[in-house]
Amino acid sequence: MSLTLPAQRTSAEPLLYRVADAMRVLSMSRSVVYDLICTGRLRTVKQGRTRLIPVSAITDYVALLEREAGEQP
Repeated sequence: MSLTLPAQRTSAEPLLYRVADAMRVLSMSRSVVYDLICTGRLRTVKQGRTRLIPVSAITDYVALLEREAGEQP
């Protein structure tokens, strides 16, 4: 009997960012990132007392910005 292991992740990219890391990725200040979180434009998850931002939330936020930029005359 042989066991099949799930595919190993080869990328060193994190799946979750702390707020300070998201600030660097988005090139935004701490207060702007927290404003985005409070207004619901940037999704987060909590692990214990730590607020984390999934990579998918950052990708979704950038896509939202692109859509909004395309709507303006």
